[in-house]
Amino acid sequence: MIIDTEKFGQIEINDDLIFDFVEPVIGYDNLTKYVLVEHSENSSFKWLQSIEDKNLAFPVTSPAFFEIDYQFEIPTDKAEKISLNSVESLISLNIVSIPSNNPRKATINLLAPIIINAANKQGMQIILSSSNYPVKYPLFKDE
Repeated sequence: MIIDTEKFGQIEINDDLIFDFVEPVIGYDNLTKYVLVEHSENSSFKWLQSIEDKNLAFPVTSPAFFEIDYQFEIPTDKAEKISLNSVESLISLNIVSIPSNNPRKATINLLAPIIINAANKQGMQIILSSSNYPVKYPLFKDE
């Protein structure tokens, strides 16, 4: 399938790699189909690109790439909603905010991770209700 995107132009994607969000990304209730797009080879970042809105692509990453100590429990009802039965099937990503005037001031949203069941391609964004993780955690340590 070929999709038009604002950020990447026309790209070809494999239909088998489209994720169906059974609960939306916060603030984007009408969008449910996404695909992961590589930022560049060997990059710590990917883009969660909407299939339904060519203008919407979230930069995402794993906190582990930046040596951030990060663990959370997925509420049982959320795991059941995407039929997540094992940690081996879990893809966990976090949305990054990158200021255009200073990328070194990028922050990562640790409070609301994206979880995806790789086995059935269902996903959602969850809010960690019993967590002290911030929405804007600095991605890079001050030098």
